[in-house]
Amino acid sequence: MQAICIRFFAEEGSKHAHRLLHEWLFEQARELGIPGGTAYRAAAGYGRHGMQQDTFFELAGKLPESIEFVADESRIAALLARISAAGLKLVYVTHPVHIGLTGGD
Repeated sequence: MQAICIRFFAEEGSKHAHRLLHEWLFEQARELGIPGGTAYRAAAGYGRHGMQQDTFFELAGKLPESIEFVADESRIAALLARISAAGLKLVYVTHPVHIGLTGGD
């Protein structure tokens, strides 16, 4: 099955509507029928906020986090529309993917 993967980039511990950002995104995705999502905490990263690494205690809660979903193009577009309507400004990337299942015919 062909689908779209979307990955959002945020700072660990970011919140929206008094909830962790990844929890809010998961809720929106579920409501749109997106079957699953994953949040990843990075060990290190750099970008517009400079370099961050998981080596200093003071950086706890400041590391990069990515939140990823895979679904058909219309559901991904609907998720982006909801995020924009909520006033969030998130960096994201998309790419086409093929969904398969091992052990099948």
